[in-house]
Amino acid sequence: MLKIFKRKTGTSERQLRKYRKIVEQINSLEPKYIAMSDDDLSGMTDQFKEQLEGGATIENILPDAFAVVREASKRVLGMRHFDVQLIGGAVLTEGNISEMPTGEGKTLVASLPSYVRALEGKGVHVITVNDYLAKRDYEQIGQIHRFLGLTVGLNVPMMQGPAKQAAYQSDITYGVGTEFGFDYLRDNMVQDPSQKVQRPYHFAIIDEVDSVLIDEAKTPLIVAGKMQADADLHHIAARLAKRFKKGEDFEFDDATKATSLTEQGIEKVEKAFGIGNLYDLDHQTLYHYVIQAVRAFVIFKRDVDYIVRDEKIELVDMFTGRIMEGRTLSDGLHQAIEAKEGVPITDENKAQAQITIQNYFRMYPKLCGMTGTAKTQEKEFREVYNMEVIQIPTNRPRARIDSPDFVYKTIEEKYKAVAREVAARHAKGQPVLVGTTSILQSEAVAKHLREQGLDFHLLNAKSVEQEVDLISQAGQQGHITVATNMAGRGTDIVLGEGVEENGGLFVLGTEKHESRRVDNQLRGRSGRQGDHGESQFYLSLEDEMYIRFSPEELEKFLPKVRTDEDGKVLNPEVHELTERTQRIVEGAHFSMREYNLKLDDVINDQREVIYSLRNRVLEREDIFGKLKAMLSETVEFVVLDSCPDNEIADNWDFERIERTMNALLLTPVELPKSLDRTSDILKQYDEGMAELFAFIDSFTDNEQVSQLLPQVMLGYLDTMWVKHLEVMTRLKEGIGLRSYGQEDPMRIYQREGLQLFAKHYQRLRRDIASEIIAFMKQLNTQEQEVSQ
Repeated sequence: MLKIFKRKTGTSERQLRKYRKIVEQINSLEPKYIAMSDDDLSGMTDQFKEQLEGGATIENILPDAFAVVREASKRVLGMRHFDVQLIGGAVLTEGNISEMPTGEGKTLVASLPSYVRALEGKGVHVITVNDYLAKRDYEQIGQIHRFLGLTVGLNVPMMQGPAKQAAYQSDITYGVGTEFGFDYLRDNMVQDPSQKVQRPYHFAIIDEVDSVLIDEAKTPLIVAGKMQADADLHHIAARLAKRFKKGEDFEFDDATKATSLTEQGIEKVEKAFGIGNLYDLDHQTLYHYVIQAVRAFVIFKRDVDYIVRDEKIELVDMFTGRIMEGRTLSDGLHQAIEAKEGVPITDENKAQAQITIQNYFRMYPKLCGMTGTAKTQEKEFREVYNMEVIQIPTNRPRARIDSPDFVYKTIEEKYKAVAREVAARHAKGQPVLVGTTSILQSEAVAKHLREQGLDFHLLNAKSVEQEVDLISQAGQQGHITVATNMAGRGTDIVLGEGVEENGGLFVLGTEKHESRRVDNQLRGRSGRQGDHGESQFYLSLEDEMYIRFSPEELEKFLPKVRTDEDGKVLNPEVHELTERTQRIVEGAHFSMREYNLKLDDVINDQREVIYSLRNRVLEREDIFGKLKAMLSETVEFVVLDSCPDNEIADNWDFERIERTMNALLLTPVELPKSLDRTSDILKQYDEGMAELFAFIDSFTDNEQVSQLLPQVMLGYLDTMWVKHLEVMTRLKEGIGLRSYGQEDPMRIYQREGLQLFAKHYQRLRRDIASEIIAFMKQLNTQEQEVSQ
């Protein structure tokens, strides 16, 4: 039975040996659990929980627990886990990545680790790439867990608080990764602990782990509040940006998409707005509007990155080709695209809370994932998430043929060849799935197929409702389906009658994606579970990938190009050019994710300080003690800040110290100007601070103050954090504007970001203390007046 493991994979035999032993144990237990009644089988859940409470480890119970899940699956779903699926489950339970080709039943694999880890009673999150898959898995795989006595929840957008709380309290919770992240951010914005929905993190299983942790990781999760946009300024900036020329007015890096104004561009902005110096801090907002307008023109393409529907900009997910419902770009970029397209300007999204995908998922003590394609990103998974990639052998030998790429000189020649190939395959009844990298490209392919007189199904973001159904039908005899590469990811394509004899499903890619993983995902649509199939890519030297990432190499290569009568490139070295270009692209994207993560790491430390303080305030944990601590810190800061070490005592700002302190103290203190040591200045306030602390303590039983104190603290905390995030965004943009010689921009951002946070945090403490003490003084005065 286990001879299938001897087939060669990227994972060594030595690594697989320990998993084979586990599988032998599970298989040996099968007769025992087959003989059990349904009640006895489901009763094993309580036994496993007792064993864990008694000191047993997950490793101790794993063979029995897996055998129980397999038997429950047979009874409930009529599906028995293959041995390779048991291996995949064991890899996941350890907190690693199971790389399993398409069609190997990853969904069923997740039933194993989710059950075992849920026995610990701390909750398991099963993350999928869209709501459809979350609901499907919740309904299907959830049956196994419910049969075994576990509770199963579903977490999707638009759910109300109590429903979300119930979903999170379940033993296993299914949902989309972004929604879990948004719930984390929203939980750190609530005004009362009862409004929180999540509990502490324990274990997460991520389906299509490369899509969630790599592809989506370039975009941070942002909870935004609406703010009215300056429509006139957006329109003026759009008109200005439209006239700008690349290389003259702005610089744009095709690989990283970094955008910056040149000296000539800056002069044009200054002239257009009648200002003296765009570098001035007063003009930071104007610079922001202009640079966003330039980005809207050079980075975002209509029908590739977004579509215009009903006078609205709707964003397209570049990896799935789907419309991202309800998602908008933040920080004025969405409004810049609206101004570019001449549609009504909507309110801007102003970040109130944000976190990168990487920093969110790194909060889980244990993380694991499944995908058909992870090995090419193994280094990133290991370094960022501490997960190893283990390649799981296939259940049956792979019968798919992956043919070498055909490369044509022009796009037009490529599309004509695609249409000819599709027609030839269709004529013999073989189903064809044509994969494209954008909506624009899928419509170009459709045009050429129509010219050949072919009937086909066109899938793109404009027809997302039919996506799953049409993808599942793509393996039927004579079917032609045109789709973006990632459409219907996670959907099984079952071959129709007679298709196997015709060579199986033929997958034709019309352009290499920026990630080899996505190309492999497309190939993996064919040849599932040992079915016959074939895949091939048709490329052209005019494809965006070559032009954008290998312009110099392409320029050297073009004069040497030899083609046949159809325009197909005959030079064998063209394949090296393709591979090299994809490696360049992947490197550029990795650098971008690494850079964004470093930027967020600066804010992450600050976020932890704010959220930690916020949670303590929310729980009303020693709230009066916190107020006194804020006062002590305020006094120390104002004294040390007004008396810098590098200044002589004659230049110290005694007036500022007196003004700040006497606004807080009950009895004013006059500082002797002869003092020349900060420790002596601090001593001058010992008596006044003791008096103030005693005054604060006298309010500890005052209901009015006890209610007001956390409200004031939370109000100031939230306002400060929103302002700080905005300032940090402007700082990020402005770093490119200023010249620092050879200094690393990241170090500038870290240093200045820390200084800004220290300044904002100090102001926060001072403002909270000032308002509360002023209120206490007012209450005290009122009480005295009443008693007289």
